[in-house]
Amino acid sequence: MREKQVVRTEAAPAPFQGAPYNQAISAAGLVFVSGQLGLVPGETTLAGKGIEAQTRQVLENIKAILEEAGSGLGSLLKTTVFLTNLADFGAMNAVYSEFVGEVPPARATVQVAALPSGALVEIDAVALAG
Repeated sequence: MREKQVVRTEAAPAPFQGAPYNQAISAAGLVFVSGQLGLVPGETTLAGKGIEAQTRQVLENIKAILEEAGSGLGSLLKTTVFLTNLADFGAMNAVYSEFVGEVPPARATVQVAALPSGALVEIDAVALAG
């Protein structure tokens, strides 16, 4: 059986207290990053009230987790974006495009009723391991 490795960094928010998940798991040459909110690492507050600030923080969190796994944003294969309001799509997409480069990953974007901590956006990711 192939082993999976837990990925953990202080440069991204820890899982909610008592929640049964990890920031990411690396296995079979891939890194699976759990959904990230725009929470500031080491705090319980969102990076800002707007979609741009929260999206930027989400992607910084994903970047830190991938780098801890020996990977990076350039190795992204697939993301899923969860928005509480699809009217925020354009603003989210503008920030997102700054992070994913010239060869962006496959992506799905969906609207959800609500996210933890009152967040406006959550993104999960799959990337090639380093």
